[in-house]
Amino acid sequence: MKMLKKFKQLTLKSLKTAGVSTLVRNSRWRQQRLLILAYHGISINDEHLWNSSQYMPADVLRTRFELLKKAKCAVLPLDEAVKRMYANDLPDRAVAITFDDGTSDFYRKAFPLIQEFGFPVTLYLTTFYTHYRRPVFDLMLAYLLWKGRHEVLDLHGLAGKESRIDLRDEASQRKALGEITTLARARKLSAEEKDALLISLAAQLKVDYAALNEQRITHNVTPDEVKALSAAGIDVQLHTHRHRTPLDRQLFLREIEDNRTSIQEMTGKTAIHFCYPSGVYDLAFLPWLKESGVVSATTCETGFASPGSNPLLLPRVLDNMQLSSIEFESWLTGVSAALPRRPRKPKEIAA
Repeated sequence: MKMLKKFKQLTLKSLKTAGVSTLVRNSRWRQQRLLILAYHGISINDEHLWNSSQYMPADVLRTRFELLKKAKCAVLPLDEAVKRMYANDLPDRAVAITFDDGTSDFYRKAFPLIQEFGFPVTLYLTTFYTHYRRPVFDLMLAYLLWKGRHEVLDLHGLAGKESRIDLRDEASQRKALGEITTLARARKLSAEEKDALLISLAAQLKVDYAALNEQRITHNVTPDEVKALSAAGIDVQLHTHRHRTPLDRQLFLREIEDNRTSIQEMTGKTAIHFCYPSGVYDLAFLPWLKESGVVSATTCETGFASPGSNPLLLPRVLDNMQLSSIEFESWLTGVSAALPRRPRKPKEIAA
């Protein structure tokens, strides 16, 4: 994989040197397409070292924004970008910027840079943890297992059977994550019980949970922060209330309605754009989204959106630490779209 990635980067550099990137960047093909960039977390501390597919340091985000400026991309609000794409009225090198989830680092780390560069940005906000001001369970659990990677985790008290997991490697951390989340679901733990479980695990792993909470690692933005973001021009849109998409129409519609109601109470605006949590979607969702008044929905499928795209299955490009500068630039120009990509497995779809 490393050799393939290196070969890809060399190819992209050669195309740039040969002037191919400039030709594609200025082509009618690129002018008819919208690049929707997807971001998740901007590290408060060391989160990018834990999960480089979801987190990047603020200085890397700054570099990306500088490349957007240098490439003379037309960064549009998502709503305007989608409307203009379907009207065949996109400006040259059209880009829309989206952030998923709404963790506190968006307000503390990304928002200052967004203001500095003056880019319009859409925040797909999942709202349960905005009101329940404790760490997002699945995120904090994975982070704790990584922070405690020099320890052996004893799950006897939780699992009811002998289960000791050495956390020194990623596979073991994934195993522990799977066992604990499965047990939490099976026992239908409440948010308070999940938080108590995190406190217990942190103590066992010798991780200072109070310090992580003080830094608000894996917390969501607060209602007051959402209000401030919206007032400053951040477009707050739908991502479900509980970060889930049930395969049951009534439960699915409830997720949208709870999410929309919460956003409207905080921003005074009605959200009509949606992002699938964890990038997971089913074709059964499409009529339900239409029924709930959603006009666009983004996935984690990689690529450009075009007038031929289904508005409820719009592709995006996930920007993260695993994407080199030349690869990022090549998405801005459009060259990367022509190169073969390894198909995503469902379990690899980003959260």
